[in-house]
Amino acid sequence: MDERKKALLKEIVETYVKTIKPVGSNSLCKKLKCSSATIRNEMVALENMGYIEKNHISSGRVPSELGYKYYAEYLMEPKDLTGEDMLKLQTIFSNSELEVSDAVAKCLEIISDLTNYTSVVLGKNSYDNFLKQINIIALAEHKIIAVVCTDKGIVENKQFTLPDNTNVEEVIKVGEMVNKLLIGTPINKVAEKLELDIKPVIAKKVKDYETVYNIFYDAFNDFLLHNTNIHVSGRVNLLKEPEYETSEDIKRIATKLEDDSFKEMVSSIDGSEDLKIYIGKDSNFDDNVTVIKKKYKSGGEEGTIAIIGPKRMQYERVVSLLNYMVDKIEGKDDGK
Repeated sequence: MDERKKALLKEIVETYVKTIKPVGSNSLCKKLKCSSATIRNEMVALENMGYIEKNHISSGRVPSELGYKYYAEYLMEPKDLTGEDMLKLQTIFSNSELEVSDAVAKCLEIISDLTNYTSVVLGKNSYDNFLKQINIIALAEHKIIAVVCTDKGIVENKQFTLPDNTNVEEVIKVGEMVNKLLIGTPINKVAEKLELDIKPVIAKKVKDYETVYNIFYDAFNDFLLHNTNIHVSGRVNLLKEPEYETSEDIKRIATKLEDDSFKEMVSSIDGSEDLKIYIGKDSNFDDNVTVIKKKYKSGGEEGTIAIIGPKRMQYERVVSLLNYMVDKIEGKDDGK
């Protein structure tokens, strides 16, 4: 994409985010200092490339999902926060009596009010739990129960139905092996150790090792999901966006916000500490939303912060707010 097309796409995305109206060629001529014929030709090219699409009720164009993704990755320029925004967040962090988790929750309430989006913090309270034991109990008809116990007395169990060709005895033996190798491991480090240390061993000793590995991975992941603190702010904000006008849209989003898989969506972020932007289908939540997430760590506490809004999101502002907030939490801010 050449520089003119990049500038045009950037302008279309940012104009549409502000106005919620399809962007026509006339409004772009003065800003980009090009003739209307040139703008129209470039818009046709961007449309053919899949970055913008024509609105059915006007001649203007709106960004496509691909256009939003290109903008977020290559064209977006995070904006400096206003003094008012920073002051509201600094007021929270200046209160030394607040626990980290409470400060994060209160900041997200502010961010939700500032942006009119839904904000979520998923904080792990199992970080100080260490694996004491995992037991595999065989039931009838190819069913087993995996029981996870920690040194703090937390017990979780998950039932599995095994494929017909799975050897239950092998699963039980792997359970004994996992016990020996993982006892004493912090629960939030178990998944990493399973992948790096346990999976290669299982692969050598068990024929259907993927099925067996997934049993243990799912059992520990289920434990983490059940032992987390989740705080949602501005849950109804998302439902007020014009993208969700019909009763079917509102019901769909509202149901997803209440579903158990909501926790999994928030926590399903790669191992990187970098801020991540998931647009449309990539969000694993809804095709018509954007989810921006970032992990934080402070002392013994850690968690994931997420902002959920429409694909027509104020990307640069949300990114700035999240980065500023996490820097404050982790003590990396420059004192401003």
